[in-house]
Order: sequence, then C-alpha cells, then structure tokens
Amino acid sequence: MSATHARLKKLGITLPKAAAPVANYVPYVQTGSLLIVSGQIAFGQDGLMKGCLGKTMDVPTGQQAARLCALNLIAQANAALDGDLDRITRVVRLGGFVNATADFEDIPHVINGASDLMVEVFGDAGRHARAAVSCPNLPLGSAVEVDAMFEVQ
Repeated sequence: MSATHARLKKLGITLPKAAAPVANYVPYVQTGSLLIVSGQIAFGQDGLMKGCLGKTMDVPTGQQAARLCALNLIAQANAALDGDLDRITRVVRLGGFVNATADFEDIPHVINGASDLMVEVFGDAGRHARAAVSCPNLPLGSAVEVDAMFEVQ
C-alpha cells in the first residue's frame, strides 16, 4: 500500500470511483510533469449536493460540498496515475467555483473545504495556489465545483 493510500485509510477516507465526463471533455490531461484534472462537482455517496450558498445552503454545508469535490479530484488523479498517488509531488493549484447569491462573500471559506482535504491527504505538498469565485449556477445544480493541477513524477 502506498503512503498516500495509507494516509487516506488512516483518515477514514475511501476514494470513490472516478466519475465519467458528463460532456465533451476528458477527466484529466497530463502534460510533462503536470496533471490537470477537470472540474469535479460535489457528488458523494448520498448523491449530488445541490444548493446555492447564501440562499439554500450555509457555509459549513458548502465546505462539505467542496470537500467532496476534492475527494473526486483525488479519485481522478488516482485513475490517471494507475493507482499510484505517491507520484504526486505537489498540489499546484485549485480553482473553486461556488454557486452563490450575488451578495454572498464567504466564497474562500467554502473552498477551504477542498483546500483542507488536500493538506490532510498530501501534507505540506498539499498546500497550493488557489482561485475561488462565485457564479449563478453550476453543472447539474451542484453547489460547488473544483478543478486542480498536480505536479507528478
């Protein structure tokens, strides 16, 4: 068992199956030492976390949605790297999108749900650059979507 998979197990995290794309794109692309993973929505065991921050969803629930997105990003990376997550040397960047009302300002706090998981799983190599923005709607009504860029060996 790889060190990263052991850390996931210690954290009580089981990776979901990497989701198939819902439109005309690929789930990931590797170019050189960069692995870019397409945006992942807040889909978990209980289905899709739908909602609008500032209207139908609060910040802690939004953070849970962002954490699910990050879990799905790691699942896609796991698929791209043939199950060898130890090849990830750095989480370079996350891009976070929050379905929110026009006056909702806690966007960074919502995306912390994804950022925190990356640090829990990858330690200091999980610290990353980030963008966090709001939008009026996301695919399939998801509350949050996050994409990622990883450095790999």
